[in-house]
Amino acid sequence: MMQLGFYFNQTRCTGCSACRVACKDWHDIPAGSANWMRVLYTEKGKVPDVFVSYLATPCYHCLDPVCMPACPVNAISKRDENGIVLVDGEACLGNVECDVRCLKACPYDAPQFGPEQGAKMQKCNLCIDRWTEKKLPVCVEACPTRALDSGPLDELESKYGNIRETEGFAFSKSIKPAVVFKPKLQKDGPR
Repeated sequence: MMQLGFYFNQTRCTGCSACRVACKDWHDIPAGSANWMRVLYTEKGKVPDVFVSYLATPCYHCLDPVCMPACPVNAISKRDENGIVLVDGEACLGNVECDVRCLKACPYDAPQFGPEQGAKMQKCNLCIDRWTEKKLPVCVEACPTRALDSGPLDELESKYGNIRETEGFAFSKSIKPAVVFKPKLQKDGPR
């Protein structure tokens, strides 16, 4: 089975949120709290020795996604042909009836719910519509610093290496997120 995934170069990300905005626009996600792509910010140290990093956080389309068994109605599935984890919005019970079990199970907070009563779970679908047209996900194309890439996980590993952890992200060996990184390292001493 081929597994699609992400590459994230943390040394290039400026936190501009172009990936997040492009995702919301492409998928017609209403303004508000639901974001299929989030950009997290980390700041450490004191002036003049400050370390700042950003982390693009979509759904990582885990090899063994913990959100699937957490769903009481099997509304979450993983495609055999490419490893993309998808949600059946019609089958989802919504944020009240199931008590957002998938969100609570996911260590990366990928499942998203709108604020309205009964909102259905939604999340990054790796732009499955674009893959069928041989196009990269919209977040990858929107990134002005080319900090993101996507493709078959084995190809990403051979191209970029197999570093699985970075500032703000801990790799889960049990669910195996489909992502590799170029981490931004905190330098010792003054700059």
